[in-house]
Amino acid sequence: MKKFINGKLINLAEPRLGSKIIFKTDDFFASANRILDPNPPIFKEGIFDRHGKWMDGWETRRRRKKGFDYLIVKLGKPGKIFNVDIDTTHFSGNQPTHASLEACFKNKNLNHKSKWITILSKKKLGPNKNHNFKIKSKSVFTHVKLNIYPDGGVARLRVYGKVEIKNINFGSKLINLTSVLNGASIIGCNNEHFGRAENVIAPGKGKNMGDGWETRRSRGKNFDWLIIKLGRTGTINKIEIDTHHFKGNYPDRCSVQAAYIPKELSNYSVVKKSNKWKSFLNKVKLNAHRKHSFINKIMKKNKINFIRINIYPDGGISRIRTFGKVIK
Repeated sequence: MKKFINGKLINLAEPRLGSKIIFKTDDFFASANRILDPNPPIFKEGIFDRHGKWMDGWETRRRRKKGFDYLIVKLGKPGKIFNVDIDTTHFSGNQPTHASLEACFKNKNLNHKSKWITILSKKKLGPNKNHNFKIKSKSVFTHVKLNIYPDGGVARLRVYGKVEIKNINFGSKLINLTSVLNGASIIGCNNEHFGRAENVIAPGKGKNMGDGWETRRSRGKNFDWLIIKLGRTGTINKIEIDTHHFKGNYPDRCSVQAAYIPKELSNYSVVKKSNKWKSFLNKVKLNAHRKHSFINKIMKKNKINFIRINIYPDGGISRIRTFGKVIK
């Protein structure tokens, strides 16, 4: 089944981007750092630590005075925020009754003069569920503040948006055009049963097999694919297909197509036309647990802003990196 993804949205609060908790009023029952974990929250039956029941999220003690708890996240990269998910999975009876979100832009360290803007007014929260809210602000932010009323536990905070790269001058240096840190995004894929497609554009080396894109076993003559929108239009010198950690489930072969699309199209339209794109890399053999480097010999001078990776017949890839120069 084809999956069309909103290419503008990535979780700006992911630690892989450099995001981190820089302040919290309290995390007596469960560490505030867990709220940024990119993995789904889990529940450990009958597990207790010295403060009480172990919970996979951020949980404060019961307040006996007026006020509310909050934490501050420094985003790894400045960005625009379009949607937030305040997830109370496994918190039932100890979730906050309400929450709100503020944000600010600050190049240097925060101080008492930092100007916070409310991007999500006080909203009611329920137990054990995801709460998705649209954000209407068009501003760029570097920090977000999650306020919970009056106390309690939140499993995950996900801040979906787009990395702001308009003011970055890359010059003529070689950069990874398919890195999320440089504004790349996933447009669509046909399957991501075992691993999310967005993992292939994450920075660094994959931590394990779960930190990659992996499709189900196809059992047929078909093949799997995903499409990446480059952060900036550019020329590509080489591409890396990294199968680290995929040993008995790596794709047998792969090919790459590429295109330059000058006007804004819907993700559906991009995907529909992608099978006719020019061949960037003809079908090549892949190996287990290895970084494969291929020099661009076919479209070396072409400007490119989309690539499509086809894997045969199925399997997993840890990272896809394309090194080239930005074209203004």
